[in-house]
Amino acid sequence: MTEPTRHERLRLGMVGGGRDAFIGAVHRIAARIDDHYELVAGAFSSGPEKALASAADLGVARAYTSFAEMAVRESRRKDGIDAVAIVTPNHLHAPVAMQFLKRGIHVICDKPLTATLPEAKRLAKAAEAAGVVFALTHNYTGYPLVRQAKAMAAAGELGALRLVQVEYAQDWLTETVDSKQADWRTDPARSGAGGSTGDIGTHAFNLASFVTGLTLDQLAADLTAFVPGRRLDDNAHVLLRYHGGARGMLWCSQVAPGNENGLRLRLYGSKGGLEWAQEDPNRLWFSRLGQPRHMITRSGAGTGPEAARVTRLPPGHPEGYLEAFANIYTEAARAIRAVRTGTPVPEGTTFPGLKEGLEGVAFVDACVRSSARNGAWVRLAL
Repeated sequence: MTEPTRHERLRLGMVGGGRDAFIGAVHRIAARIDDHYELVAGAFSSGPEKALASAADLGVARAYTSFAEMAVRESRRKDGIDAVAIVTPNHLHAPVAMQFLKRGIHVICDKPLTATLPEAKRLAKAAEAAGVVFALTHNYTGYPLVRQAKAMAAAGELGALRLVQVEYAQDWLTETVDSKQADWRTDPARSGAGGSTGDIGTHAFNLASFVTGLTLDQLAADLTAFVPGRRLDDNAHVLLRYHGGARGMLWCSQVAPGNENGLRLRLYGSKGGLEWAQEDPNRLWFSRLGQPRHMITRSGAGTGPEAARVTRLPPGHPEGYLEAFANIYTEAARAIRAVRTGTPVPEGTTFPGLKEGLEGVAFVDACVRSSARNGAWVRLAL
């Protein structure tokens, strides 16, 4: 995926993502794949020594030990950052974003939007008032064949959508795990009210919503913490009722042995069905009613412009997780440049933002409320 003209790189800052942080490295790689950003500043850790050491590791000269200080000082520089990437645990998303939003700095934030629904609503209002770009890195929406599936569903190739089956299964928390990643993800104070629902269930919910274009009416959830002593859910079964009559099921689990990163979506309508799996992302399976199932590849026959515009490599060369993540960063860069120049956002630019962020946090909130009422049907509190 290349730009028609050369652009000056956007100056990027980062909060979080220091030494030993997996997702910080992913964001940095994604930001550079299409050469739209240059990382120039960061508050990479809440620990001062680690923050400075991480900046030195990365060759970032403008190192800060406080995200609040970073927001103030960068906003006063002529060469200050254009955007900030927030890659902290969930409970810090809102306070960090607020500091940069009120200074007019664009935000690219890891999901979920916030740890709680009230702060998600406050953050959304602040972002809208600031008039800046706010991108949320639900990176699975960046895969070319996810874009293809969305286009096919919108064009009516499946007919009237009836069934939505989405799952995200992992096994890394099947037992108690002593690691930084496991520690904060299983801590309500840092993760929020949802465990697997907040960490991976939000991805599954977002993927289903993105591809189908459906709006959820009600859900009924059964959340469980199977590992003794665990304070947040590590498995969830959720029934979904959509406006218009479609029905769905969402399963997310981090205690399913044999599953590494099993995100999978299946859709069925009155005319046909689609199936896509994140671990085999360059193939989309399409079945017309009464005809043999056939495979659509990322750059092959039958793939439309929606997939083509976020594809970099020729047929047979697989693109995956990092490239999909990069598509979100590149789409955000297009929007940021449009805001800076007062020009229209380029046609087709698509990335998750405040709406999707609010829906994701509301999804977790609704799951927790429903499960506490023994699986009662509830609506999102938007």
